[in-house]
Amino acid sequence: MALSREQVAMRVAQELQDGYYVNLGIGIPTLVANYVPAGIEVMLQSENGLLGMGPYPTEDEIDADMINAGKETVTAIKGAAIFSSAESFAMIRGGHVDLTVLGAFEVDQNGNIASWMIPGKLVKGMGGAMDLVAGAQNIVVTMTHADKYGNSKLLTDCTLPLTGVGCVKKIVTDLAVLEVRNGAFHLLERAPGISVEEIKQKTAGKLVIEGDIPEMVFN
Repeated sequence: MALSREQVAMRVAQELQDGYYVNLGIGIPTLVANYVPAGIEVMLQSENGLLGMGPYPTEDEIDADMINAGKETVTAIKGAAIFSSAESFAMIRGGHVDLTVLGAFEVDQNGNIASWMIPGKLVKGMGGAMDLVAGAQNIVVTMTHADKYGNSKLLTDCTLPLTGVGCVKKIVTDLAVLEVRNGAFHLLERAPGISVEEIKQKTAGKLVIEGDIPEMVFN
């Protein structure tokens, strides 16, 4: 069975390492803040000017002025800092973010990402995504493996305008965990109950499968 948005976020949270500075994009990535593994400390950064973002607030904790880049209310952990978006982007462009988690419309086998525009549809623009993919040390993408019509979103070549070139290292979808290297998607894990065959059918780009592929484990 395909993973829920929350389960995808839980699996992405396993990519966090102690001491990381992490930027979470809009959509599924923002949910990762709720699943930071116990025993590690990470500083979650939001490009609107918050370093040290915590999980979503309870009803008693809501502060309408404390928001993330997606205009959702958030909390701040001990030691958090609030600053201008200009300083936030200086941090991003200066390469001080260890990991960026982004959503995407498409990713291709060469690590290119299209995440900001579908021609013919009204969009607000690229936002900070271009800076994030250029400045972060590591890019993890979260998305559904296929669109609502069943068409693969993991392609040989992206068909939509690109956000970044050759930058995606790992992808966590509702079906699988894949690593992008050497011009191919390498299958690392599969969602519980999802067969390797189904993943093959829904991956349009080059897919490398080596040995038995384990199911994801949620701690």
